[in-house]
Amino acid sequence: MKGGANKLTARTVASVKDPGRYSDGQNLYLVVDPSGAKRWVFMFRWRRPGQPGPGRSREMGLGSIHRVELKRARELASEARRLLGEGIDPIAARQNQRDVPTFQEAAEEWIQASKASVRSDKSHARWTRALLGYAKALGPLPVNAVGTQDVVAALKPIWIDKQSSAEVARGYIEKVLDAAKASGHRTGENPARWKGHLDLLLPRPVLTTRHHEAMPYADVPVFMERLRSQTSTAARALQFSVLTASRPGNVRKAKWSEVDLSKAIWTISDTHMKAGRVHRVPLPEACLEILLALREVYGAEADTLIFPGEKEGRPLSNMTFKKLMERMGVRGTPHGFRSSFRDWVGNETSHPRELAEECLAHVIGNETEQSYRRGDALNRRRIVMSDWAAHCGSAR
Repeated sequence: MKGGANKLTARTVASVKDPGRYSDGQNLYLVVDPSGAKRWVFMFRWRRPGQPGPGRSREMGLGSIHRVELKRARELASEARRLLGEGIDPIAARQNQRDVPTFQEAAEEWIQASKASVRSDKSHARWTRALLGYAKALGPLPVNAVGTQDVVAALKPIWIDKQSSAEVARGYIEKVLDAAKASGHRTGENPARWKGHLDLLLPRPVLTTRHHEAMPYADVPVFMERLRSQTSTAARALQFSVLTASRPGNVRKAKWSEVDLSKAIWTISDTHMKAGRVHRVPLPEACLEILLALREVYGAEADTLIFPGEKEGRPLSNMTFKKLMERMGVRGTPHGFRSSFRDWVGNETSHPRELAEECLAHVIGNETEQSYRRGDALNRRRIVMSDWAAHCGSAR
């Protein structure tokens, strides 16, 4: 062994067998236990700032020689000395560091905390895919150690080929790091921030607006006539969706408990609505005919689906309507019929725009205007939907 600092050599560390402490200098020791196990310790005196006296002797373990090589042990000891020079207890600092979650742990915690704010499992799946899939490289890092280059390195492989997914992932990474800062695990600017930060390092996303392809409303009557010639549950469900200008997902999951046939009203609960509020749908005569026909086939127990899928208790697949339209050789999307309805109202009727938006369950006006709206114009909307049903059936 040498004198001064760096007294030990790798050979000495490997060969020494007698129990005891062997100094490497500058507070770093190799400890050989009676069992023969070897480990590194950093020995120091700790005195709180302003506290009298020399302080008390403390010992901080740095790991076994099998996990921590001599060079790494010296680096850890150097870091501990730096903290001491700044008046920081290195043992307390390490404990604080251990309390900091990894990015993966912080992401999982954020996902769980955010689940209560959404009504669909799709959001949970999207968060998991973005944070634990696309941002997987960030997972092992302590959340307070995630820097700009780490975020860039995680996003770059998908930034061009999967730009939409990458941009979504970036936004969720930013939210997780913001939450970590609010929890006291981070300080400083968010390295996933886009404006004035990552926009200088990554190519700007090419923004595209994707609209649901809509069938021209003039073509809807002929399409509905063809659809009426089919007796499948899917065909009847799609008719119902078109006639009510409803979202296909609401129709597929509709239950008999939501329908009042005597009042011709379908009530969709707030938990199934995009706007998060109850929506009453006035049912035209054509819809009642569909429901009565289905009741003859399936019955109408309160908790059962109106349009059941092939598997018992399960709704129609979310691709059912699209595939049906493709088999019929029809362009457009099931959701696009809502646009067909909206265009028809605007171009062919004198019904107010606000009434058409109410029929589509869109939020109308600002927060103040909404607070003064007590009704849902059900009777006026019934006239609109009756007129739309007449248009849909005009090819007969």
